[in-house]
Amino acid sequence: MSSVEHKTITIRPLAIRKRGGRKLVIAPTGEVELPTSRTRIDNSMIKAIARGHRWKGLLEAGTFASMAELAAAEKINPSYLSRILRLTLLSPKLTQAILDGRQPAAVTLDRLMRPFPLEWDRQERVFGCT
Repeated sequence: MSSVEHKTITIRPLAIRKRGGRKLVIAPTGEVELPTSRTRIDNSMIKAIARGHRWKGLLEAGTFASMAELAAAEKINPSYLSRILRLTLLSPKLTQAILDGRQPAAVTLDRLMRPFPLEWDRQERVFGCT
């Protein structure tokens, strides 16, 4: 007969909390281990930026003679088209942060659809991208 070693396993209740849309497991001691890199990739914001660059390319290539013509071809409101095109004026630093999911909390698609400074350094100050 072989010897069998018995080990005791103790399971303690764990708490699950939501923080910033993520579920975290909290140990009985109350300690929480946060992820080292907190990314919040916003696909709608990324798609809007990509769409703006595509439309800008179509206008620059002469595929469409005007924004109104492009808006008609895309079956969208010209006002919406111009707000999306404005996203092509975002600073490279802010654009890269959005693509990486590292954008400051103040950077939302809703906020980007409203007027923002054209100067890159002012944009970065307004949106808190340092």
